[in-house]
Amino acid sequence: MKRIVTILVAVAALAAGALPVSAAGNWAVTYLDPMPERFAPGTTYTLGFWVLQHGSHPYEGDLGETGLRLTGDGGKELTFRGTPLPERGHYVTAIAVPEGSWRVEGVQGRFEPYLVGTLSVPGGLEVRPVTGDVVMRVGKDYWGDIRPPGFSRDGQPPKAAAVPSAGTQATAPAAGPAAPPATAPAAPAVAASPPGGQSGVPGYALLIAAAGGALLALAASRLSRRGRREPEPPVDERRDTLAFPG
Repeated sequence: MKRIVTILVAVAALAAGALPVSAAGNWAVTYLDPMPERFAPGTTYTLGFWVLQHGSHPYEGDLGETGLRLTGDGGKELTFRGTPLPERGHYVTAIAVPEGSWRVEGVQGRFEPYLVGTLSVPGGLEVRPVTGDVVMRVGKDYWGDIRPPGFSRDGQPPKAAAVPSAGTQATAPAAGPAAPPATAPAAPAVAASPPGGQSGVPGYALLIAAAGGALLALAASRLSRRGRREPEPPVDERRDTLAFPG
């Protein structure tokens, strides 16, 4: 029985270790407030951003450290830590960036970083579109007059917040249905970006299912064999009889 339990624990550990946080329903999306049209090298800019679990609501609890992380072509990293604003899930940071091309990510506390887009200095910020499959609809409004860009007055997130360039953060939802992620999440509330906006069954899930099925089949086979006891061989009494001469 102990072996069966060990096998089942191994299946659970395999699934937990191989699944990214986003697949377990823990992801977040970083939305930027309207950005400057142009960024100059070494100039200080104050930027607002929102970290929302499931792309739609503030995290309930201690989210942890937030900010914006910029990675240059040579691998150089610049991290600008966020400071909470009065609105839930709303933060601000100040940045000054050298010349170059920079990958911009949202640092999201307990959630995985979210890829925001690419910043060219001098130049603008090209924001990666937020696709509908990384945004879970909610039935509650968490904000007042100050709210994330594109969110309606009833608290609903944009169906597809496509923000193609700097300074044009979407303020109106684009057309298209919003679908929940393929791995229909449960809430605690934020992570990590399942970013990429890919839907369907990921390859790693099929591998985990195959490995788990093999382990469970092995467990069932062993349990079945233990249920069938092999018959004991007949006893040859003649071999066990000792004869003593008279």
